[in-house]
Amino acid sequence: MTGALVTGASRGIGRPVAVNYRTDENSARAVVDKIRADGGQAVALRADVTDPHALRGLFDAAEAEFGGLDVVVGNVGIARFSPVAETGDDAFDLVFSTNLRATFATLREAARRVRDGGRIVVISSGVVVTSRAGTGIYGASKAAGDHLVRVLAKELGPRGVTVNSVLPGAVRTEALAADGPPGVQEYTVRQTPLGRLAEPGDIADIVGFLVSDAARWVTGQALRASGGQF
Repeated sequence: MTGALVTGASRGIGRPVAVNYRTDENSARAVVDKIRADGGQAVALRADVTDPHALRGLFDAAEAEFGGLDVVVGNVGIARFSPVAETGDDAFDLVFSTNLRATFATLREAARRVRDGGRIVVISSGVVVTSRAGTGIYGASKAAGDHLVRVLAKELGPRGVTVNSVLPGAVRTEALAADGPPGVQEYTVRQTPLGRLAEPGDIADIVGFLVSDAARWVTGQALRASGGQF
């Protein structure tokens, strides 16, 4: 049985993929029920992935549930948008603690635990490519995670473990509706050749490819998933 751990999976992009939750137990349980109904194995686990001790406990519980880990998908993220000149230290610390520190801790734990031939995927962001005004600290935190992905791909390559990131464009999620820059949805649709926002399932299918055997020769890559926007 393949053991897979996906952080931040109770909603948004992570919801169609799998099952760790931080605050929304009902959403996480719904994901578990859906995976089990489809014949898969899943368990909902609560953890604050910005806390290394809690993260280790999450990995321990997942390994105990599945008998080992073959796939880890890091999908935790928080966005704050403002011009650099107007960005406070508290916002910087929050974004980097959540996006970079949690990604680093997740990758470190995955490197120690994923079995040979396994798959590691990080959900990054297309803003590292577009560098849109107002995305300074968010994009910087995600770009640093992409660097870790490229390095880890080289470090784990001898074990047959692939490590990649996915750079989505704007995805129709609760977070985008609540925290996205003003007008981002309309702007994105206008700039996207495929003429719509991405749905979480679009990104989940790309992750599904990267963790499959079909992607065995793909590692150290930042895969753009934007409907042609960038």
